[in-house]
Amino acid sequence: MTNARDRAATERKRARRSRVTGWLVAGAVAGCAALGGVLMLWPFERATLVRPPAPAPGAQALTAVTAGVPAALPDLAVLIGERETFLRAHPRDARSWAVLGAAYVEQGRRTADATNYPRAEQALRTSLRVRTKGNDVKAAALEGMAALANARRDFRAARSWGEAALKVDAGRWTTYPLLLDAYTGLGDHKATRRTLDALLELRTGPAVLARAAGVYRDQGWREDAAAALSDAAARSTAPAERAAWLERAGQLAWERGDLTDALRHFQEAVRVDPDQRAAQAGQGRTLAALGRTTEALNAYRVALARQPSPQYALELGELYESLGLGQAARVQYDLLRARVREEQAGGVDDELVLGVFEADHGDPAAAVRRLRAEWRRQPGIAVADALGWALHRDGKDKEALRYAGAATDKVHGGGVRSALYAYHRGMIERELEQFAPARRHLQDALRINPYFSPLGVPLAQAALAALGEPPDEDVPVMDAKRVRR
Repeated sequence: MTNARDRAATERKRARRSRVTGWLVAGAVAGCAALGGVLMLWPFERATLVRPPAPAPGAQALTAVTAGVPAALPDLAVLIGERETFLRAHPRDARSWAVLGAAYVEQGRRTADATNYPRAEQALRTSLRVRTKGNDVKAAALEGMAALANARRDFRAARSWGEAALKVDAGRWTTYPLLLDAYTGLGDHKATRRTLDALLELRTGPAVLARAAGVYRDQGWREDAAAALSDAAARSTAPAERAAWLERAGQLAWERGDLTDALRHFQEAVRVDPDQRAAQAGQGRTLAALGRTTEALNAYRVALARQPSPQYALELGELYESLGLGQAARVQYDLLRARVREEQAGGVDDELVLGVFEADHGDPAAAVRRLRAEWRRQPGIAVADALGWALHRDGKDKEALRYAGAATDKVHGGGVRSALYAYHRGMIERELEQFAPARRHLQDALRINPYFSPLGVPLAQAALAALGEPPDEDVPVMDAKRVRR
């Protein structure tokens, strides 16, 4: 009897094991089938999450334009075409008029085609006229007018439009960078610092970092400016924006004479955005300093072909002149004059670049007249330096020194560590027989950037050699801040 019970119990255990095994096998099969289905779907789902479809070109440009950051030229063309088509059917859409105006400004700025600016002004004024309600639309149009004025180098108008936009919407962060440009152009350093503080309280991100870098640079804080630009470039996702911040980082490296770093940034900017012509010109500037003349000339020619800026023509002309190629230099100077006329027809104030050109390659007296008027309109640091140099070239060195001091002395609101400004001041002081400060400023120029100008560097070196070693009583005590880069 006992054996029979034991055999029955054993059979029941075997049956249970069989059923459990069956369940496990069935579960495994079902699990594998489910897992297979998941695995079949998973790559598609992962691709959808990790690599979403890129926005349409017009949408990408719209995002950039409304955020006040550089936009890719092909995307801008798409956005402009879309808005023009839409407005033909909806001519009273104020928001679209504001977007179209801002897109025209950006296209004009990136191509140096000033014919875009009258179109931009018409679109922006139309936006203000047809607007029915909505402060955000009004603020956008006023902001667009401020951007247009900055592009035309009319900093007083930019200040007025920007301040009007803030009265409508004080929390609109994209207005503050435009006011930074305006206040800098007007030489209002207190307003610049105040505006940057307000911007940093409202917003962070690559665009804000890049704007802060510009203020730091003007205050002489090179390390802070370089760090901010590095962060801005690293955190930017749109190629055109990243390339713009890389170009600025390259320019900052150039200003401190770091040719390797400058060339690296310029080349990377062009690789990221082939339409980044400021970086192309920066390559020309840097390659010339490295003695790679053929490459430098080619880089300048490429930049001028797509963005015929008067400044690039001046730089290329001076490079030709330094090589003894006078005829080629004159071709570029003629191009500069022609481009200035075209830009002036679009409302651009080119008095600064024209004054700089006339002082060294034309009529210094005419340069003084132009730059005096420019100083009265917008007394920025660059204008102070240019006017001081023009006065020197016109034989008015005592007055010239006042403006050279305004460009280089921190007590006058300056602080820019510019080799060119230091060179100009040193040459003016030498003419006034102020030999100790002349020697100091010429040394400073060559210390800050030994390659600052293909024409100016040999003159600075010759002037310094002619001054000779200072007498013992004239040896200046250099503090740490002066010799830091």
